[in-house]
Amino acid sequence: MPEPEIVCVDCGGRCFLLTHPPEDGIWEPGDIVAYRCEDCRDRWDLVLPDPTDG
Repeated sequence: MPEPEIVCVDCGGRCFLLTHPPEDGIWEPGDIVAYRCEDCRDRWDLVLPDPTDG
């Protein structure tokens, strides 16, 4: 499950999750989620990791 908020790599501001959960409510490794920074307005698209990968 993606975090609802992350730290912006560019400015250190707060980025909030833009992506809505899947219809079934199950997030899968490899799903792409988007965040937007409230300060610099940058968008970050991240791939959800596989928790079993070290």
